[in-house]
Amino acid sequence: MAGRATSTRAKTTAAKKEQTTFSEHTPHGRLTAQRGLFAGPSPVVPKDLYAEVLDGVVTRKRDTVVLEQSAKVSGNTYFGRFPASYWQRWTTAREVRLELVVSGSGLLALRASDVEGEPRTVAAQEVEGAELAVVALDAKIDKFFDGGALWLDLETEADQRLTVEQVRWTVEPPEKIRPTAVTICTMNRADDCLGNLRALAADLPSLDTLDAIYVADQGTDLVSSRDGFPQVAKELGDKLHYVTQPNLGGAGGFTRGLYEVAGHTQTEHANVLFMDDDVLLEPDLIIRLTAFANRAANPIIVGGQMLNLLHPHQLHVGAEYARLNSLEPGLPVEHSLKTADLLGVDEETGKPNRQERRLDAGYNGWWSCLIPYEVVKAVGYPLPFFFQWDDAEYSYRARGQGFPTVTLPGAGVWHADFFWKDWDEWHRYFNLRNSIITAALHSDFNLNLLCRVLTAQLVRYLLGMQYGLSHTLIKAIEDFLEGPEVLRDGGVAAMKEIRELRSRYPETKKHDATDVPGIASNDIGIINTAPRPLFQRVVLLKRVVDRLRGRSRFALGAIPLDEAHWWHVGLFSTAVVTDANQEGVRVRKYDRDRMFKLGKHGLRVINRLRKEGRAVQAQYRRALPELTSRENWKRLYEL
Repeated sequence: MAGRATSTRAKTTAAKKEQTTFSEHTPHGRLTAQRGLFAGPSPVVPKDLYAEVLDGVVTRKRDTVVLEQSAKVSGNTYFGRFPASYWQRWTTAREVRLELVVSGSGLLALRASDVEGEPRTVAAQEVEGAELAVVALDAKIDKFFDGGALWLDLETEADQRLTVEQVRWTVEPPEKIRPTAVTICTMNRADDCLGNLRALAADLPSLDTLDAIYVADQGTDLVSSRDGFPQVAKELGDKLHYVTQPNLGGAGGFTRGLYEVAGHTQTEHANVLFMDDDVLLEPDLIIRLTAFANRAANPIIVGGQMLNLLHPHQLHVGAEYARLNSLEPGLPVEHSLKTADLLGVDEETGKPNRQERRLDAGYNGWWSCLIPYEVVKAVGYPLPFFFQWDDAEYSYRARGQGFPTVTLPGAGVWHADFFWKDWDEWHRYFNLRNSIITAALHSDFNLNLLCRVLTAQLVRYLLGMQYGLSHTLIKAIEDFLEGPEVLRDGGVAAMKEIRELRSRYPETKKHDATDVPGIASNDIGIINTAPRPLFQRVVLLKRVVDRLRGRSRFALGAIPLDEAHWWHVGLFSTAVVTDANQEGVRVRKYDRDRMFKLGKHGLRVINRLRKEGRAVQAQYRRALPELTSRENWKRLYEL
């Protein structure tokens, strides 16, 4: 059994602050479902994600848009659309009101789309000489079941000027408003976390929807050490609860919010909203997710979408699922957008990239994800996975108890692009180990299929001279076979062990391209790949035979990241491969002894999995209630 996590740090810096008691609220007026905004929270965000200028001169600010004469603006954009299809399917709301304050003259049009994206006008109103006039346009939520959305279009004639501000999409409130707490998990990203706390403090409408904000700080570079922390703590007041705890990964950080809310709630109708520390936050996400959860017909997990931070106009995926038995997460569901340019058009249809068709998600990433307390009561807390697959496992466990996951379009945050994170890192251990555990818990656990998948991965890694990654895979399988005891310390020992193990392999280290050990920079020239083989099994067999005989076509060469396929890297004695973050290179060198040793070791372990997997699966299933219990997390938090 791995050693238990220890910490000599104070458990919470908020010990002297009275804890928030969560109870339902009586609504005052209509419920804001989302705001109509015309610019993003940062200059790096394209304004066209909020409102698109179709014609004329237009000034777009965060909460206000000004149209000069002969101008057109459309809200048929990522953040401008109201996801009517999702509201019709999952909530009890059957009408929505678009409220706005207008000055000047022009046309206001409430428009809608269907599953094919074809537009229609639902309501329209001409205004003349208005001065801060309040206008309301109503629409039924009744013709959107398979897809479609609503949005606001604005237009002025040659002699008109129009100012629109304070745009709100509102619905009838429920009898009681569910209390909501945001939980931010952070680990040595103090500046990023502080930035998001400032964003929340500066956005009062979003802040007003929250009862509490929990920051679970698991690092050594603490958020509280920053000069700006006292001021933001003062601005957030009693809502902020800053907690330090042992490093238990994302699973432990996010679960802390669930743990605290469960311990201080007077109602089971409460929400906890997970949010990453390093996202660029759109505060309206909080309004959109909480409103949707408040009007949901039944408790559901509601997730926000991820946009790529380095490419702010790109949507990561519309909705995703995992093939559990083949260990494949992050697969786009059918008809989903995938790495889509939200300002572009579909290459096949020529239509704008809009998620018109309603999708059912398998799970949602925890970059932003709202979990009702009813789910926690029914299925328990997340598994102490440390990180990786904790979000998928929890959603599939919840779905098994009747709580689906909904990924809500237009509720988005910007997160670091996954493509720029290298696969050959220590976290790959947790990805592999936790994916096998998830498959054991929530799939038929076809061991023949699983072993074929793992064998194929091992062979590809060995052919690609990724010996550290091969050993990472072997370690993940071995630790799975150890049974549930491997999770008892929340992943602390495993993190240390895998980092030490990988440090033995030179190709796991990144180098500056002009300072590669033992290789002159001028000798490293790019050798491009051939096209993907038509007969991959034949080529695979040939590469294996060549490796076994120690034969290589190229002694040395540089390989761009997107060409580092097994069939290409397998031709080299030494390959200098670009790291995914584009900040350096990794040097892969053929090592026949290591290849044989790891190959034999890996095949033995995979054979063990085939023989012992069913019995180990039963162990994990028996241990699940205890591992996901409040008592287990209390032990891990050392409370």
